[in-house]
Amino acid sequence: MPNLKIFAGRNSIDLAKDITKKLNLGLGDCDIKTFSDGEIWMRYNENIRGCDVFIVQSTNSPADNLMEMLIMLDAAKRSSASRVNAVIPYFGYARQDRKDQPRVSISAKLVANLLEKAGADRVITMDLHAAQIQGFFDIPVDHLYGSAVFLKYFFEQGIENLAVASPDVGGIKMARAYAKRLHADLIVIDKRRPKPNVAEVMNIIGEVKGKNVIIIDDLIDTAGTFVNAVNALKEKGALDVYGACTHPILSGEAIERINKLPLKKLFVSDTIPLNHKSDKIEVKSVASLFAEAIKRTNLNESISSLFEVV
Repeated sequence: MPNLKIFAGRNSIDLAKDITKKLNLGLGDCDIKTFSDGEIWMRYNENIRGCDVFIVQSTNSPADNLMEMLIMLDAAKRSSASRVNAVIPYFGYARQDRKDQPRVSISAKLVANLLEKAGADRVITMDLHAAQIQGFFDIPVDHLYGSAVFLKYFFEQGIENLAVASPDVGGIKMARAYAKRLHADLIVIDKRRPKPNVAEVMNIIGEVKGKNVIIIDDLIDTAGTFVNAVNALKEKGALDVYGACTHPILSGEAIERINKLPLKKLFVSDTIPLNHKSDKIEVKSVASLFAEAIKRTNLNESISSLFEVV
């Protein structure tokens, strides 16, 4: 692969190492330090002039992860890389994608502007919270889907009497795609959110009794929505309940809440490092998917086949 170099921010080193192993490459050498006042400094320790540079970093909280990505992009651009690609497994600030109330920021657009200004020529990301965020960029965006990994597992398990549930109306499209490919029924949970990070289950649309149910979502943060969904499905007569979520943010007391659930298993990807272990959570790696996308991008080949699952 011509002039391909892959570097990682400190938040995504493990995933980046797995990606480079899939490509039989070594991870690029760079130094990243934080001064005592919190300021971030970085330097590439190898020549990247004329190289196709891929920088892997999820931009989940804290904001230092986003700042680190911006600094790495800027340094690569100033080091005369021929193309600088931002590989962002989890795109932070994507939940604020519109003005849903007066006097608020559209931070997803702000972050898109920052990435472009810092020097990104292309963005490769996975399961954006809102797919239309791709339109916030004036550079190419490759939007991968974690469903490629989860669907393979559920196919292999051959679960009978299967139904796929969306925990809210916004996730219907994703849940429908899973249901179609798994030849399963579709369930929609209609919820009301009285305030941020607080969810209340209202109605369940679809047949639940006697079904094994998979709850599909792009991310789980405080796990409030997920907990309410699992409990509501069990109350309606669901048998085994599984969860599949691409981005395990799992902030606050999320792990404790999940551990108390009548849940068979929650499957998550490694777009975000999982700092807390749980017997009910199993990690499925998306390294192969990102490795293939990076390889094809470097060779200027089509990656459209990677988008076919959803």
